[in-house]
Formats: sequence, structure tokens, C-alpha cells
Amino acid sequence: MSAATGEADGRTALEVRDLGRQYGRRWVLSNATFRLPAGRVCGLVGPNGAGKTTMLEIIAGLRRASAGEAKVFGEPAGGAQARQRVAFLPQEKPLFARFTVAETLRLGRELNPHWDQELAEGFVRAGSVPLDAKVGRLSGGQRTRVALAVALGKRPDLVLLDEPLADLDPLVRRQTVAALLSEVAERGITVLLSSHLVAELDTLCDYLLLVARGGLRLAGDVDEIISVHRTLFAPTDRLAIGPDGLPAGLEHHTVVAVSKDQRYTTALVRPGGPVADFWEESAPTLEEVVLAYLEQNGSAPLISPDSHVVGAASEVVK
Repeated sequence: MSAATGEADGRTALEVRDLGRQYGRRWVLSNATFRLPAGRVCGLVGPNGAGKTTMLEIIAGLRRASAGEAKVFGEPAGGAQARQRVAFLPQEKPLFARFTVAETLRLGRELNPHWDQELAEGFVRAGSVPLDAKVGRLSGGQRTRVALAVALGKRPDLVLLDEPLADLDPLVRRQTVAALLSEVAERGITVLLSSHLVAELDTLCDYLLLVARGGLRLAGDVDEIISVHRTLFAPTDRLAIGPDGLPAGLEHHTVVAVSKDQRYTTALVRPGGPVADFWEESAPTLEEVVLAYLEQNGSAPLISPDSHVVGAASEVVK
């Protein structure tokens, strides 16, 4: 079944329940629980060491989980059926430098029973990458395009990308992203993309997962996540401090982060009622929301209805 079919019948591309990975005494990832609907382009963000790469490797079947489970279109991650439907591109882009581009695509054809040579060659040619060029002599942007061509040529339903654009300059990154998004949109492919490029998430993704300190903090549709948050600001010298240590007027809201200087105090909140008149408010950007959750780990996790897994303890957007 294709990814487009999966989206049409409402199936879940990926379901992760209580997923964890332990190294020695340290849990790199713990209690990750979410659903990713089919056909979405999802950004996976978090600080270094939060477990992003570990999660992708477990989903791809390259690493075993210490706890919990992950399912790809209903099949256990790492199983034969799930592996056929998943393509994984790590940050180091495992290409053979001595191979030509044509030889690289030929290897992809030999290793993948459902290989689409026309798709793979077309993606490479669209980037003006010569098929007879040695991979080791290509630019960073050209190597990324070849690696993506191999991933797409497999005809996967789910593509996992671990920081694939981090080493590209802004112009090449924009061109590569446009080409990738065009292909996944046309073919209904689900994408889970790990990225540190927070400022570009709103142009890359329509879905978001945020992990920090080994756990899931945010999961859901980007527009929905933004819509339930407000940025509040008021003159610092006019704000009293409540018994909880927070500025007055925030006691009925879920406070994600508060910052202040001599002139203004700013708060990112999930409103739990009317906002006091002495606060001015505006809609935050996705970057502001993501950075607030990365900087402050004390607020309650937020899992949207589309991402919610029955039985999970995480809060659901209302």
C-alpha cells in the first residue's frame, strides 16, 4: 500500500508508545508516546543529547529500544515489512566516494526490490548533478541530493532524515528543500525530519515533535500548536509578583516561559481563561514557541489530538 493510500484511509504512519533507550544507567530517551498521521512533513527538534537520532534509529530498525515500542503503518519497527516502507538518511550521508552517481543509483536498484530508477535519476538530474561524476568530487549540496535520490528511489512510505541539510549554505538548502517537498507532496510520502534549523521549521514542516531531557514536550500540527499559545508583554515596573513567584495575572494560565529586562516582561502562555487587561498579547511565531520549550523544561507537555495515543498521560490540546 502506498503512502497516499495510507493518508486517504486515515491510517497512522508512525505510532510510538512509551519508547525509551538506556545506555548504562542513563536514559537517552524515555516515555516517548505519539502518533504521526500519514502524509505529513514532521520536524523533530530538541537539544543535543535529547534522543532524536536514537529515536530515528529505533524507528528505522537500526537500534533496539530498551522500553516501549514503535510501529510503522501498524507493523513493528525493524521488522521486514516495516523496513521495506522506511528510508533512513543519517547526517553523515553514507555514500561511497569512489562510486560515480550512476553506480550509486545502480547499487540502490540492486538493494531495493521496489526501486524507482526514473524517480531517482530525475531527482539527481534536476539538481544538475552529472551521473558520471565521482561522489567524492561532488559539492556538499550535490552529495545531499544524491543521498536523497537514493532514499526516494526506494519508494518508501516513510522517510527519516537526520539533520540532512545542516552542512548546506542557505541558497542550496532552500533549493534542496523545495525539490524534496515537491516529491513528497506528489507521492504522499510521510517525512520525519530532525533539524536544528529552528528558524526555518515553519517553511519545512506542517507537524512538530519536540523532545527535551529524554522526553516528549510538544507534538502536533504546527498551526494548532501556535494557536493555543499567546505571547504576553507588559512594562516590568507595573507588574506585581505573586506568591508563586510569577508576575501577576498569570495564575490562571499554563506558563511556558517568562523573561524580563528593565523595561518589559514577556511571557509565553497557554491561556486558561481571559488575559488580564494590563497584559498586551500577540500570536507567537513557531520559532518563539520552540525556543521557549527548549529553554524551560518545567511546563506540562502538550500533545495534540492527532498525536495523542490512547492511554498516554500527556496533556491534549483543547
